Amino acid sequence: MSSSSNKASRTLKYADGATQFRLRLVTSLLSSRPLLLRNIRSDDLDAPGLREHEASFLRLLDRMTNGTRIEINATGTQLRFKPGVLLGGDIEHDCPVGSNGGRSVGWFLEGVFPLAAFGKEPLRLTLTGITDGTSDVDPSPDYLSSSFVPLMIKLGIGDDGDHPPPSLTVRKRGAAPAGGGVVEFSCPIVKELRPLDHVDFGKVKRIRGTAVSCRIPPSSAARVAHSAKGVMHRLLPDVWIHTDVHSGSGRKRKGGGGVGVGDDSAGGCGPSPGLGVMLTATTTEGVCLSSECSMNHNVKGSNNEGGDSFYDADDREEEPLQRKQMELPEDLGRRSAALLLHEIHAGGCVDAGCQSFALLMMCLTPEDVSRIRLGPLSPYAVVGLRLYKEAFGVEFKLRVVQEGRSGSEEDGEDAFGDDGRRSRGQKTVVCSCLGIGYRNMARAST
Repeated sequence: MSSSSNKASRTLKYADGATQFRLRLVTSLLSSRPLLLRNIRSDDLDAPGLREHEASFLRLLDRMTNGTRIEINATGTQLRFKPGVLLGGDIEHDCPVGSNGGRSVGWFLEGVFPLAAFGKEPLRLTLTGITDGTSDVDPSPDYLSSSFVPLMIKLGIGDDGDHPPPSLTVRKRGAAPAGGGVVEFSCPIVKELRPLDHVDFGKVKRIRGTAVSCRIPPSSAARVAHSAKGVMHRLLPDVWIHTDVHSGSGRKRKGGGGVGVGDDSAGGCGPSPGLGVMLTATTTEGVCLSSECSMNHNVKGSNNEGGDSFYDADDREEEPLQRKQMELPEDLGRRSAALLLHEIHAGGCVDAGCQSFALLMMCLTPEDVSRIRLGPLSPYAVVGLRLYKEAFGVEFKLRVVQEGRSGSEEDGEDAFGDDGRRSRGQKTVVCSCLGIGYRNMARAST
């Protein structure tokens, strides 16, 4: 009787529906605690329950694990998840596409990254679907490769010399909403992570970026890159933005010195047109801050669920009117530069989109103190801290530092040099915790 009640008390129970859907599933797998989600869109009379992309993510987790049990009621408003053992290996998965239920491959990769290094075998994952054009809601593979992967290497994943580091390669581009892209992600396994000490910001020494275009004139990507460089060159000279231009004919045109991501040997891209840009700033202390933005496909906003795509075949007669309302490539380039400057000004050692992932991995580090400097905490990171305390019992110590780039409250050094351009008084948050000493028991001892 006591054993049964103890098992029931270990179950993570939530009655607020699909909030933090991926994060709760990931913490359930890593903590080996069952999960119960109730009231999943129960107030939506037209389409209650799980969405197509959420069910697809459950199928992906089922392929990555052994012994996982998933129970969904008839209406899809309740989910029982009993975690199994992570396996890894070669996995292929098709991500749903479309204007109604499609999400980018980055949405799936965000949930896979915390689990990738703790399988029985190295993970080799191939995802097909949307790769670009959804940066307002989902990260692109380029962003994940420049922001998440360096942090994984700092945690000791693939940094021992025996195994290659994690890699994320775009084999074929596929813009929203039709997708058609192919992404390959590989990650070695580790016995345990390395404690993280990531509080020194340094000075920005270079900026790199990639402007991606699919099925639109090649000059658009060049205009985006030129506009973004015009803003960044006011701050430092070492700015290099590649153009990655794809056409539907199977040919790929490069510009600006080529790109750092792979492409399929046949070239080409998916059927949908798209334009986006991703920028990364690297500091002298190895900090990588990234930002991205893309041109909206919907005239009335990216969250429009009516499917009023500018490129919809049913609205050919309205193209001239809608084209005037689209964002200019020059405005897109300036907006991307402004987003990166905002991340730099925040003063964190990771950007806002990577905060929750960094805090989760710190919970899994050995029983030693891990520290990281963050800018203003994002709402997703705040609710993540509450979840980590409930699932792992880890409490973070948060210390607000005034202008402290290296942990000193008196440090007022400019991120770009001693020219005084950066405003004084910026506050950062140093987060520290004691890890739970998570160990990959599936990996054979050597």
